[in-house]
Amino acid sequence: MKPIVEALGIHKHFGHLHVLKGVDLAVAERELVFVIGPSGSGKSTLLRCLNRLEEPSSGSVVVDGIDMLDARTDINHARQRIGMVFQSFNLYPHMTALGNVTLALRKVVGKSRAEADSLGVAALQRVGLADRAGHTPGQLSGGQQQRVAIARAIALEPRVMLFDEPTSALDPELVGSVLEVMRDLRQSGMTMIVVSHEMGFARNAADRVVFMDDGLIVEQGPPAAIFESPTQERTRAFIGQIQRH
Repeated sequence: MKPIVEALGIHKHFGHLHVLKGVDLAVAERELVFVIGPSGSGKSTLLRCLNRLEEPSSGSVVVDGIDMLDARTDINHARQRIGMVFQSFNLYPHMTALGNVTLALRKVVGKSRAEADSLGVAALQRVGLADRAGHTPGQLSGGQQQRVAIARAIALEPRVMLFDEPTSALDPELVGSVLEVMRDLRQSGMTMIVVSHEMGFARNAADRVVFMDDGLIVEQGPPAAIFESPTQERTRAFIGQIQRH
């Protein structure tokens, strides 16, 4: 089985800062991979290199058979296959929830308004917000705004979803509704790579947990192995620290 995401030898420099130091990551179709590690370990940079929001300094990234770093690759077209959800919701404040979800369907994919609207309503339905289609972001809670952002990504029918700290800007009582949507996506067979501090979710939902530190993957394995019997000292120290909190 060829992986749907394959990153090999990813290095990333920001000036003198060497943020990623030769990361290899392969993700199988339908797999939910959870990336954990201390702040500054390179987790978000790795995600952003996968869809070329950051240009890797060297290495290769292939997603769903597309060479993401090939100069001939139409990156906007390729990004339709890799949905991304950020910490900040990045919604247009003057547009309704439906407007936010359908914008790329019309502008990037070229769907008619009617077609985009029906796909948009279906995506909002999947995140439990069909009844909020006419609301602007200002009329929605943070959790609802993040679910609109997820709907916007899944409306494009991506093959892979990247989540970069999707709940860290939310009040604790709103986190559950977003994790619930992610759980549903996983059940529907979506391939997902998640950077997050939600360790309970990682333990219950992930197929594999990847621990990064200082720009490298230190250790990876099933959640039980990483959380209960990590083999590397750095992993043990990190897990010990988060379990005390």
